Amino acid sequence: MPADFLKLLLAAWVFVVVMMAVVWWISYRIRNAGIVDIAWSLGFAPVALLYAGFAGGFALRRWLIAGMVMFWSLRLGIHLLIRVKQHHPEEDRRYHALRNEWGANAERKMFGFFQLQALLLVALSVPFLLASLNPREGMSVAELAGVAIWLVALAGESVADHQLKAFKADPANRGRVCQTGLWHYSRHPNYFFEWLVWAAFFVFALGSPWGWVSLYCPALMLFFLLKVTGIPMTEELSVKNRGEEYRAYQRTTSAFVPWFRKGGQ
Repeated sequence: MPADFLKLLLAAWVFVVVMMAVVWWISYRIRNAGIVDIAWSLGFAPVALLYAGFAGGFALRRWLIAGMVMFWSLRLGIHLLIRVKQHHPEEDRRYHALRNEWGANAERKMFGFFQLQALLLVALSVPFLLASLNPREGMSVAELAGVAIWLVALAGESVADHQLKAFKADPANRGRVCQTGLWHYSRHPNYFFEWLVWAAFFVFALGSPWGWVSLYCPALMLFFLLKVTGIPMTEELSVKNRGEEYRAYQRTTSAFVPWFRKGGQ
C-alpha cells in the first residue's frame, strides 16, 4: 500500500465522524433520522475532494475520479433531500420502527448507527483513494472502462428516479404500482444502477496498484441492496401498501437486473 494510504484514510474517517455527529444532533432536534441518508450520500463528495487535493497521484486521474464521485454524490444527495423535505416532518418508516424497537435507548443507539454509517462511508471510499494515490501517468483501459460504466449507471439511475417521480406526480396513479419505462423491466432499476455505479468505481480502481482489493465495495453494496436495507424492506412495504397488484408485479418482473418480463412482455 502507498505510504499515505492510512494517513489519508484516517483523515477522512475523522472528518466523517465529526460530520455524522453533527448530523445526529440535527436529527435529534428535528426528530427525523432520515437525514442520515442525505448526509451519507453527500459525504462522499468532500472525502473524494480530500483525496484529490492531498494524494500524490497523477493529477488527471485524481481529479477525474473525484469529479465522478462528486457528481454522483451530489445528484443522489439532492434527490434524497427533496424526497425527505416532501415528507417532513414525518420520519421514514425504517427509522420510526427502529425508535420503537430501541425504546428509551433510541437516541444513544441512533448515534451509534450514525457512526456506523460514517465507518461504512470511509470503507467504501477506498477505490477513490487508491486511484488518487497512483503516480503512473496516462489513463489505463480499466480506468476508461470505469468511466464508461459510470456514465451508463448514472444515466440509468437518473432516468429511473425521474420516471418514478413523474408516475407518482400523477394523482391518477395514487396507490398504484409504477410499471412504466425501466420499471417495466425491473422492480428496482434505481437500485441496480446504484450498484452499477460502485462496479464502475471498482473497475476504475483496477487501473491502480492494489485496486483489486476494493472488490469488496460493489460486493458489499450488492449485499446491502439485495439482503438488508434495499429490496427486502422496500418489497415488504410495497406488498403491505399495494397488495395483489404488487404481488402480480413480483411474479412477472425481475427484482434487480432489468430484463424481459415473464411471458415475453
